[in-house]
Amino acid sequence: MKALLIIDMLKDFIDKEGKLTTGPAGEKIVEFIQKKTNEFREKDYPIIYICDNHEEDDKEFDMFPPHCIAGTEGSQIIQQLQVKDGDKIIKKRRYSAFYGTDLDLYLREKGVDEIYLVGVCTNICVLYTAADARNLAYKVNVFKEGIASFDEEAHEFALKEMESTLGCNIV
Repeated sequence: MKALLIIDMLKDFIDKEGKLTTGPAGEKIVEFIQKKTNEFREKDYPIIYICDNHEEDDKEFDMFPPHCIAGTEGSQIIQQLQVKDGDKIIKKRRYSAFYGTDLDLYLREKGVDEIYLVGVCTNICVLYTAADARNLAYKVNVFKEGIASFDEEAHEFALKEMESTLGCNIV
């Protein structure tokens, strides 16, 4: 079975005033993600929202500005993407959606063996989620039109890495 993972489509990453905004690149992928979400819903495939969710003193803030702090407006899924009954929300504190979460267990319980990735940031959370998924033997597809980063050069590198090193399908 297939599943759609929507990674970090949160206000701090997508809104213009977000703490770690991807700017126009992030805004540009919203409509594509809406379309893919509807397609997956029509086929009754699982929709999983992966949400960065940090403590105020998270060590990640040594590298990046504080963002997506639990309970803040910035940690909320953007309004354009509407969570529906049956959708799963997984909160994470690290780059990979698998690290320290029950994502693998959830996917296996649902019989999912193939995942499709959309969201931000290509070179951080999308890349490391793809790497962990491949290490767990999932077939991984990445919708090129559905991912973005605040760093275009790193975005392109991550696409190549996911395809050539990890064996992901870039679709």
